[in-house]
Amino acid sequence: MQTGVLYAALAYLAWGLFPLYFKQLSAIPALEVVMHRTVWCMVLLLAVLAVRRQWAWLGAVWRTPRVMGAFALSAVLLGVNWLVYVWAVQNGHVLDASLGYFILPLVNVGLGFVFLRERPRPGQWLAVAVAAAGVLWLALLSGHVPWVALVLAITFGFYGLLRKVGALGALEGLTLETLVLAPLAGCMLGWWAWHGQGALVQGSAADVGWLLLAGPLTAVPLLLFAAGARRVSMATMGILQYISPSLQLLIGVWLYGEPFASARAVGFCLIWAALVVYSLEGWWFSRQGTARVAAQ
Repeated sequence: MQTGVLYAALAYLAWGLFPLYFKQLSAIPALEVVMHRTVWCMVLLLAVLAVRRQWAWLGAVWRTPRVMGAFALSAVLLGVNWLVYVWAVQNGHVLDASLGYFILPLVNVGLGFVFLRERPRPGQWLAVAVAAAGVLWLALLSGHVPWVALVLAITFGFYGLLRKVGALGALEGLTLETLVLAPLAGCMLGWWAWHGQGALVQGSAADVGWLLLAGPLTAVPLLLFAAGARRVSMATMGILQYISPSLQLLIGVWLYGEPFASARAVGFCLIWAALVVYSLEGWWFSRQGTARVAAQ
């Protein structure tokens, strides 16, 4: 249990510090960053599979169109999520990105209700309603829908849904997703290089080095997360997941000076209140279930 908490906490800590990494690549277009992230992540994952001699699953998957289709869709969702997140960090919207991941657990409740026939408890519905009020407040305050937060929450929510019902584990699933995206990514990087464009041709050695880091920085937190998720309860994971958006919020406000006026804080406070309700309700339900099992 303690090892699982450590693994999960390290994964969320890494994701929370991602703005520091992507800010180093602000001079490189977000699309190009995502293309590099895809290619180098794939290279690292294939190396891991080669060391573990873990190839048998790949042939079976290629012969199963339904599985391939599901992971092609999850790959697209993941690519869109990465692109919007990198763009947001590079363009001074770290707070909006953090908001998306604060909303994500509540989006998952709604997706579970619609697609998995899960029946949220009254406390969970209350949390969703309070969070929706917070999003509405932010939309009215800014005069437009907080699209960055909503796109991040919705794409990763649907991505998580597909992975939940998918036939592959974390390592195999991410490998397949990067294999789906890699041909497009490789062609675009090659096209830019052929025309004398892109970081591989015009960038500094430091830029290329930062881009190469995208592989391990993408794969390692995911593998830590998978290792942690197998060892701890969902209730514990639900609490730990707030490490990531909390760190992003602090980085956006204190390090990058993004505005966080009192009016905007109202919307965030509503969403935090929803998360408190959601977390306490989940903890209480888990405790009651444990007590019933012990009584039997």
